[in-house]
Amino acid sequence: MKTIVLTLGLLLAGSHALAQSQTSEHDSHHATPVASETTEAEVRKVDKAAKKITLKHGEIKNLDMPPMTMVFQVKDASLLDRVQAGDKVRFTADKVGGAYIVLTLEPVKN
Repeated sequence: MKTIVLTLGLLLAGSHALAQSQTSEHDSHHATPVASETTEAEVRKVDKAAKKITLKHGEIKNLDMPPMTMVFQVKDASLLDRVQAGDKVRFTADKVGGAYIVLTLEPVKN
């Protein structure tokens, strides 16, 4: 009886350690997304009061997001002072607290 209990205890302890090591290895394969790569977009709407901008954008690689038109919050409302609807821009964005936030926004000169 003691042998069975001891064997079961060792098996459970070993399987727990193995599961933890596999999880740690799996996590190390994924790079943390970085919002350093800019994305081109066209400004569709600027809402300074709400600190939001609507952009028709290309693929946002760090967010694994395909091209689309969507509303973003902006990190700093002063970013909106430099653009208006119809402008071409380059921007970076990230997901913060469940919301998509524009971190940088630069007009593209024609």
